[in-house]
Amino acid sequence: MNNLEAVIYGIIQGLSEFLPVSSSGHLALLPHLMNIEDPGVKFDLMMHLGTALAVMAFFKAEILKLLSQIKPLIFFEKKSSNDLFFAKNFIISTSASVLCILLLLPFSKMAREPWVIILNLVVFGALLWFADWFNMKNHLKTNPMEEGIQWKLAILIGVAQSLAIFPGVSRSGITITMALLLGLRRRDAGAFSFLLSLPIIFAGILKEIPALMESADTTSLMPLIVGVVTSFIVGFLTIHFFMKVIAKIPLYVFSLYRWLIALAVYFVIY
Repeated sequence: MNNLEAVIYGIIQGLSEFLPVSSSGHLALLPHLMNIEDPGVKFDLMMHLGTALAVMAFFKAEILKLLSQIKPLIFFEKKSSNDLFFAKNFIISTSASVLCILLLLPFSKMAREPWVIILNLVVFGALLWFADWFNMKNHLKTNPMEEGIQWKLAILIGVAQSLAIFPGVSRSGITITMALLLGLRRRDAGAFSFLLSLPIIFAGILKEIPALMESADTTSLMPLIVGVVTSFIVGFLTIHFFMKVIAKIPLYVFSLYRWLIALAVYFVIY
């Protein structure tokens, strides 16, 4: 892979990670559409590092609030606060994601086939449309994640996130879909979805670091760095855009996009 191809990968990752259109699906399809060698899951994972850093930069205040709850969580301090409840629900969701990912991982290798990605783009696009329509009746004034331990809500959102190991599902799309179905406001659903991605992404990167170091050389390292930097810059701008529009535009716009992409890919590849 050369630097130009890495820039393209970084742009696609930065744009699609935070929109409910499946970044992994786009990255898995790029080799077929650009007629280049598939760089593999490890390269895709490093592209996610760039967008994870973008999440940290954009939500730094929320992350600091989460970190401030480490002491009361470790020492089981008997106090209640919005930040502490949010941290507990965050841990529950993350734990559910990790457990389900470990169970589903053996089935994920075959999921990079184009027909599987096309199917996921269509099906989960329809679910997003339905969830947004269903949520229109909801008029919550507060964020339930800050009002108490929400076992059902936190576990289901965590389980939903685990499905994103299959390209075409969309991590942000499926977590936002589940959050909307469970009654969260759009902006709260988006923010929780983005924050929830961090532990999973960094755990995946740590797992792959030895393999990356073994296979790394001067020619392969530079495109990797270029891709990560590009995905960070584009990702940060995309978060800023999405968090502004998520409460204003109907999410079926992204469902329509997913279906158009699925249709285009079908005609190009098949």
